[in-house]
Amino acid sequence: MRRVSTALIPALVLSCVALMTVTAGAQNPGGSPEGKKMKNPVASSPESIKAGQAAFQKNCRFCHGADAKGNGPMAPEGTHPPNLTDDKWDRGSTDGEIFLVIRDGAGPKFEMKGYKSKMSENDMWNVVNYIRSVQAK
Repeated sequence: MRRVSTALIPALVLSCVALMTVTAGAQNPGGSPEGKKMKNPVASSPESIKAGQAAFQKNCRFCHGADAKGNGPMAPEGTHPPNLTDDKWDRGSTDGEIFLVIRDGAGPKFEMKGYKSKMSENDMWNVVNYIRSVQAK
């Protein structure tokens, strides 16, 4: 019995640390000091915007809608994905903050999961450039 509990304690500690790390990376309302410091390494160009649109249509349109207005047909019940074309950004409006939402998800409830295991960083930055291109000016 003692061996089981001795092995279980490190596993529980590791699980708690992993959960805290994931939660800390999530973008919560109000923005992110880390994200504000990040610079977009992908220049906005027609090629980047086109690549970002393709990645958005593949990964994001189901919840945010094909037109990025938050009207996607597969958003989890009871959620309201944001309209990405307006000027209201609850989780920060810098390129870095938007990137972190895509990469790490939207906390605290994680109704939007992060895409770091599904998209490359370059694709995520292209999505940032695409979102910028569809925002109301």
